Amino acid sequence: MRKSGFWVAYFLLLVAQILLSNYFLFTPYITLSILPVMVLCISTRIAPYVCMLIAFGSGLMVDWLSEGVLGLNAFALVPVALLRNPVIHLVYGEGLFTRKEDFTVKGHGFTKVIMAILMVQALFLALYIWADGAGLRPLRFSLARFFASLPAGLVVSLLTLNVLAADPHR
Repeated sequence: MRKSGFWVAYFLLLVAQILLSNYFLFTPYITLSILPVMVLCISTRIAPYVCMLIAFGSGLMVDWLSEGVLGLNAFALVPVALLRNPVIHLVYGEGLFTRKEDFTVKGHGFTKVIMAILMVQALFLALYIWADGAGLRPLRFSLARFFASLPAGLVVSLLTLNVLAADPHR
């Protein structure tokens, strides 16, 4: 995908996340967010501090236009951006950075992609649920929310991944 095409898709998915947060609240046990996979799909050529700024802005925009608790998504998304490169190193190895290429599902395998998504989703959800509960909700509820949100987030993230990390040779 061309550089400008990625950012247009990123912005449209940001709008989709705002709509998802506003209108698709199925249950208090499920938190759906495509923000972690959006940050994961940002080009590996972009410096981590720029990625963290993009994540902060994206999270703040979603907070401001949808959920009401200003800073909650931003708080949970910035560490995802900070640890994005280590997650990519862990799952894909050093080759992705030395070749300066972005990952695709077809090019790097479905299992590795799922592992990377699960890692960033788990980090995001752990921070988000911890900050959202602020010590006022019981641990049972927080754990149930985490384990219900993780597979739901994985499914939604895989759909998002098809848009942002599409195979360039299609």
